[in-house]
Amino acid sequence: MEKGIRTQPDLLGDAPEKLVVALQGLEELLAVDKFLLRKITDHFVKELEKGLSAEGGDIVIVPQPMNVTWIMGYPTGKEKGKFLILDMGGTNLRVSQAELFGSDRDMESIQEKYSIPQSIKHSTADELWDFVADCVQKFLQSRLREDERSNNLPLAFTFSYPVVQSSIKLGVLQRWTKDFCVSGVEGHDIVFQLEAAFERKQIPVRVVALINDTVGTLFAAAYGDREAKIGSIASTGCNAAYMEEIGAIPKILGCGLPSDALVAINTEYGAFDNSRRILPRTRFDDEIDRTSAHPGQQLYEKMVAGAYMGEMLRLVMLELHEAKLLFKGQDVSCLRQPNALDASIFPTLEEDTTACMEGIRKCLWEKMGVDPAPHELKTCRYLAELVGTRAARLYSCGIAAICKKRDIERCHVGVDGSIFGHYENYRKRAAQALRDIFAWPDDLEDPIVFGFYKDGSGVGAALIAALAVERSDGSLLSRTE
Repeated sequence: MEKGIRTQPDLLGDAPEKLVVALQGLEELLAVDKFLLRKITDHFVKELEKGLSAEGGDIVIVPQPMNVTWIMGYPTGKEKGKFLILDMGGTNLRVSQAELFGSDRDMESIQEKYSIPQSIKHSTADELWDFVADCVQKFLQSRLREDERSNNLPLAFTFSYPVVQSSIKLGVLQRWTKDFCVSGVEGHDIVFQLEAAFERKQIPVRVVALINDTVGTLFAAAYGDREAKIGSIASTGCNAAYMEEIGAIPKILGCGLPSDALVAINTEYGAFDNSRRILPRTRFDDEIDRTSAHPGQQLYEKMVAGAYMGEMLRLVMLELHEAKLLFKGQDVSCLRQPNALDASIFPTLEEDTTACMEGIRKCLWEKMGVDPAPHELKTCRYLAELVGTRAARLYSCGIAAICKKRDIERCHVGVDGSIFGHYENYRKRAAQALRDIFAWPDDLEDPIVFGFYKDGSGVGAALIAALAVERSDGSLLSRTE
């Protein structure tokens, strides 16, 4: 930690001594120093390698993650065409149309966003895909001309969940993550199910590519930027993709492709350390996992991603309240509700450094119905810093592990997602964590640089769709030849 209660005793002003002692304990509990970061990263590298092997490793829940996508090579920047893009994340469904004009980063797009109801996340396969098809139909009717809607439109489907792919447009869902628990989808080809919904509703759309959002972000970053080597998502969930040589993937040896050919790997490394060997888990992490939709799964993701950061903060605040150290005498019924806080609260709490802290006061009143004392406002700001710093520093271990595994000393990392887009301190802390892991000299500019790509997965999906249509015979886009 760069700063803390011990190094800055005035951090909380007139806070009671018992509260300061409790915060010192939390500071020690949530701190991730550079030595631990390096240990985690080194263990991560080994697990990435195991995930590419027939053996598998800690990033494995059978069938294995480190999923081969069969998307070969980088975009050229000369891709052309008009494509529909369907992007299904953890919170929203985005439907867009993108047109590529054949020159670097030259693209036009229109987009609509639809919130995914909680009821749909716990429904059946037919209910889910009918909802998705209805959203696509709404987009076509509201944003496209009638003559455009009459064609058999090519669609790239960006799907933020782990699938095993035997070709670029086939994918069997391994397992749901985040808070999705839709019956009848795991173990089935999701493209087949989606196209069946399109057929039921007579929607003239054909899926030409199934893409993980991390791979889409990688391609968006690489579109006009030769230094982009990794695509990542830092949002509701956490994941990354990179290009690997066929010869370095033992589990697909004999696929018939050149050993030096590059293929995109969707790491699905949110499942890192599901065996609980290395990550610095706390009582709060255990509670988050216990009450989650999928206990025992995605343990790394649950320590770094936006879907869980607000819950971590809530649990910490509630523990302090029950110890009569925070919000004493106030109604904290909101704090007793699981997932009452989300990651959007972090920038608000941290960025208000004014003396009166009116922004923090207003936020806590609106979110929780509490009216804190001045020292409690500072406490809440500091708790957000502790939780947010830990998440950002652990997030960088996955990126650093990919760089070490591929011997990447200098590159750009394209990141999409609300956490990177709206939480500036998260980005800064992630960058500092890379410096701590690699021990770069102070006078050296960061060789590995994060870049934010808003809706990057959508841009990348259009590029991959263009490649898929161009190579419609399946060459270099399928496991079998």
